[in-house]
Amino acid sequence: MSGSISINPEQLAKAVEETIPQLAFSVRKDCLETLETAGKAEGNELARSVLDQLSINARIAADDSVPVCQDTGYVWVLLEVSGDIVVPANIFSAVDAAVARAYSRYPLRKSLVRDALLDRSNSCDNTPAFCELALTKAASTAARATLHVMLKGGGSDNASRVVMLPPAAGVRGVMEVVLETVREKAANACPPLVIGIGIGSTFDKVAGLSKRALLRVVGTENPNAGLRDLERELLASINASGIGPAGLGGDTTALAVHIQTAPCHIAALPVAINLGCCAMRSISIDLLSE
Repeated sequence: MSGSISINPEQLAKAVEETIPQLAFSVRKDCLETLETAGKAEGNELARSVLDQLSINARIAADDSVPVCQDTGYVWVLLEVSGDIVVPANIFSAVDAAVARAYSRYPLRKSLVRDALLDRSNSCDNTPAFCELALTKAASTAARATLHVMLKGGGSDNASRVVMLPPAAGVRGVMEVVLETVREKAANACPPLVIGIGIGSTFDKVAGLSKRALLRVVGTENPNAGLRDLERELLASINASGIGPAGLGGDTTALAVHIQTAPCHIAALPVAINLGCCAMRSISIDLLSE
């Protein structure tokens, strides 16, 4: 193992700490560009005004280094590694301290409670961060370490859903549950949305698929032709709903639909819908190039 590349907890925590203000003050570049394009194409006058205001708000926030949304979210950290690389068991041990420093320094709203049920007092430093490690397959044995960090607000997560469908529901059943979720919840999730959909795996893993789907750059195509067609059909149907930006009506309820699938049990069809709000705040970093 002497030739292996390693990542240490301090390196990871430093990267997380440095990204937090960048994310809090900036809408993801691909989402902002799509938002501006949607504003030019929007046929509803009120909706066009809302889209324009969202774009202006995002640029002011970035220019003035102030939060783009008052809900500065919880911190989700995903470390994806592959190849000949060493990751210590305590890789996330310094992340909470980094998050606490960032949220106090800038300062950003602290939105975490100590326990969901038994102690809903504020943790006062926006910790803990929610961290995951994923070991991924790569085409080569070259070492890769990608750090994904997302600030996710409560409103969009509250509007998300996990459903265990019967296999016979098929594609139509998946579409129906996605459209039902959008009809019921989209207006509360600050549209226009980026919608991540996970299909497959298990009850506890499918939500993770839907969240990872949000990381894909808006405007890039799904490599699977069948999923690509389904994404386009769902996006057209969602935007035909008329919910519109801010739920005030219009042609732009969603900017993108991204689907990620996995194998599953023969008796199951797990589906998760994770709504990403108009202030999508995530970043992906190659740690080995830092």
